[in-house]
Amino acid sequence: MHTPTVQQWSFAIERGITQNLALQLSYVGSEAYHTMVPMNLNAPHAQVCADAAGCLSGGVGRPVVTVPQGTTYLAPTGTCPGPSGTSISCYPNPYQNKSNSQMFEGTMSYNSLNISLIKRATRGLSFKTNYTFGKAIDYNSAGSSNAGTNQPKAILNPFNLALSRGIAAFSLRHQFNANFAYQLPFGQGQRFGGSASGLVNKIIGGWQWNGIVNAQSGFPFTPQAGANVSGTGDTDIPDVPNHNPAFTGPVITGVDGFKKTGRYFDPGAFLLPLSGTFGNVARGSLTGPPLTTVDTSLFKKIRINEQWNLEFRAEAFNVLNHANFAEPNAVVFAGSNPSSSAGVITSTATTSRQIQFALKLLW
Repeated sequence: MHTPTVQQWSFAIERGITQNLALQLSYVGSEAYHTMVPMNLNAPHAQVCADAAGCLSGGVGRPVVTVPQGTTYLAPTGTCPGPSGTSISCYPNPYQNKSNSQMFEGTMSYNSLNISLIKRATRGLSFKTNYTFGKAIDYNSAGSSNAGTNQPKAILNPFNLALSRGIAAFSLRHQFNANFAYQLPFGQGQRFGGSASGLVNKIIGGWQWNGIVNAQSGFPFTPQAGANVSGTGDTDIPDVPNHNPAFTGPVITGVDGFKKTGRYFDPGAFLLPLSGTFGNVARGSLTGPPLTTVDTSLFKKIRINEQWNLEFRAEAFNVLNHANFAEPNAVVFAGSNPSSSAGVITSTATTSRQIQFALKLLW
């Protein structure tokens, strides 16, 4: 077991626009080594077909087919050519089934460009906005948990890790965040009602408006074959389909396409790989639905005496009641046919509008 190692670096430039307004431009990068990667270490070794007439392929428990010369494949029932025309087992350990192993063979990289605009509190208003353009790449993001449902749970081929290197499950290409707090100019000493006192001042004064805005592109997800087509014997089913070279048009139809056709992506863009072979669709190659939320709140402080203060809060989450959809079903095939649920979205990523009220007593 290795201790994961992380190298981080950043570079930032700040520029004051006014006394209370500043612009920041920064680059952030990191590289991690010895990250944990789930894999089946007892997968059979793949071969490259050298016979001009083709080779028998199928792997373990799959139909036997003939693949053309130059194809990387698994021999039927896990047998490989041995010396003097004999056959030997392709398994590292022929007496063991699949192994659930966590190996420290992974690497991960992250690079991002960040732009921030920050205003310190003046005239009752403060805010911060930030935009990030970034990308994270790894071999597997959440193989040891149920959080990474938008990607395969294991490495496709432990003897060729490059097949599983792709966009990390948590990577966001675009992300915008903004928050603000504004002391409303009402009440004693303020722009409006500055001479108010007594009950009138208690009613109109002490109000604060706050808000948070978050807009981001979707999380990446990986189309999946739905069965162990490669015949490695891995029950986590990390297999991916092939690209369909005859397909034309957009692969992702988007949320609007889902509303019209019932599918977020077109399963016709993919083909089932030949038995005993590995698909060529890259991990994290498709992007799920974007997300936009706007939260706001209204606070009011009511001074009772020198010791006691009352705070009223009205908070609204997803105040625009915007529907943010979760990732679609990424399994493209059911058996040898396209799955009826491929590309179907069955849930949302956030709740509908929620409003809550509260009273807070401070002393």
